Amino acid sequence: MSDTATVSTASTSDLLATVGTFLDLVAAPFTLPRSRILVLAHGDQATDAAPLTSVRVCRAEYERRLSDCVVFDRLSVAGADGELLAVTAVLPQRIEFGGGLVTLTFAGPHALSVGVAAGTSAELRLGVPGGSTTAIALGGDAAASVSLTVGEERVVTTSLFGADDADGHAAHLGATETIWRDWLDRCPRVRPDLQAMTAFCWWVLGANIVELPGQGSARAVVPSKIGYVGLWQWDAYFIAVGLRHGDAELAREQLDLAFRFPTETGQLPDVVHDEGVLASSDDLPPADRETLRAHGSNVADPSIPVPLTKPPLAAWALGKILAKSTDVDAAELASWADTNWQTIARSQDWWFAGSDLDGDGMPEYGHPYSSGLDDSPIFDGPFPLASPDLGAYLVLQDRLVAARFTASGDALRAAACTARADATLGLLLEMWDAEAGRFLSHAGDEIVASYTAVSLLPLLTGELPAETAATLVAALTDPAQFGTPWGIPTVAVGDPDFSTERMWRGPVWININALIVDGLDASGYPDEARQLAEQTVALVIHGGGPNEYFNPVTGQKARTATTSFGWSAALYIDLAVRLSA
Repeated sequence: MSDTATVSTASTSDLLATVGTFLDLVAAPFTLPRSRILVLAHGDQATDAAPLTSVRVCRAEYERRLSDCVVFDRLSVAGADGELLAVTAVLPQRIEFGGGLVTLTFAGPHALSVGVAAGTSAELRLGVPGGSTTAIALGGDAAASVSLTVGEERVVTTSLFGADDADGHAAHLGATETIWRDWLDRCPRVRPDLQAMTAFCWWVLGANIVELPGQGSARAVVPSKIGYVGLWQWDAYFIAVGLRHGDAELAREQLDLAFRFPTETGQLPDVVHDEGVLASSDDLPPADRETLRAHGSNVADPSIPVPLTKPPLAAWALGKILAKSTDVDAAELASWADTNWQTIARSQDWWFAGSDLDGDGMPEYGHPYSSGLDDSPIFDGPFPLASPDLGAYLVLQDRLVAARFTASGDALRAAACTARADATLGLLLEMWDAEAGRFLSHAGDEIVASYTAVSLLPLLTGELPAETAATLVAALTDPAQFGTPWGIPTVAVGDPDFSTERMWRGPVWININALIVDGLDASGYPDEARQLAEQTVALVIHGGGPNEYFNPVTGQKARTATTSFGWSAALYIDLAVRLSA
């Protein structure tokens, strides 16, 4: 890759066309910001070498599989001769059938519009799951366009428009293009070799915007409309860090949602979704609740709810967003920031008061959900689990909150946060095993043998002894540890639990790489930080896009990973901007 700091001068039209090269209707759907509607390739054609002639229309919903949310199992178009027209182009603003004879676009966030070119006849065929197919004539003496409205309960209203109303479809085409042009206008301009993927990643963030009706139609940038339709606290932080480079207002909205529902004790919820929040096992359906409690803390009373949250990276995200928030009045921004710093401070207090489950001064994870690393082998044993990543996050957050209190003149609270950070750092350093050359997790007196990437995250503190930091940095390039061709595996290569494919048990995750880039910078290793950043953006390009996680040997999407994944897109953008400075 080039090391030049020259940035791309690509126009918005260039970016629209560039994004279209990624929209395969498999890894990347046809959708619209704020819409729940997705258009994807029909299942039996998704991997077929033959031309695509049928698509399916789904509605993205919280905690429901996309296969359970199909509105039209098949949407296809037949020409005047009765033969199905192939999909010949997919752009952010439209899908073209038959070289543009028929086009599909959005008619606002809740409807699709299908229209035919002047003087053309075609037949729209709509198949519902397990049901019959409806044929609608388009063109000629019949309808010139059709509007398909998909309601919240996936109820479909079909409206036909005569030839005189064909301009309505043209207006929808124009409006949809305007939405995407406005969004791509904000796309950061980066190094030319990184610009195409940056445009696609910026599109992914726009595509993943949904409205949360239960939250006053707030705009949430969800992890993925293909599988993760809600605002997970951790994801919101990473996504906001990428959004800040082009839409600081939307970045701030993500924190507003993540911080909107603290408990009385200050705990922040794991998820904010359409119907409320997920903050404890009591917020889950009964069957899930019992399963969760059965695998929850063996120190906390198993008869009471298990708190569910995400790692304390709120101050890390807020600080980055504030540095880019030049779009609002300084007094307004200061008031907003102060409110959020107070929320973060209360959340930090909760970790020590409510999640130090064995009372030794170092908070623990009471359940895998609260770690963000749900399937990591460090959680194969008992709970609660003291883990070096959590210790590092807590030290970093207390340092940042202390700096905020110092700046605002609250010396007493600043001193308390500093003292707590010092104590936590001391406990974190006690988790270092010099003989093994890594930080160890433990559940009570039981040491966790699995060697995972959580051992590397204490670099974030920037306060490790020089020899300790050097040992961790050396592990990054050791092929028996974390030196794979495509970045940092989440489990060390030489560990018995290592897998190239299993979620959190070996694949590369962009957020872990990005955090370690920050850790290397904080620990005095800027060259290694840049090298890892370059390797990470190269991985996303090589792997075809911002997938949820990647095989560390091939650099391709792991088989079960979600595509068009929000934090991978956001952190690619953040790294691309950093590398282009």
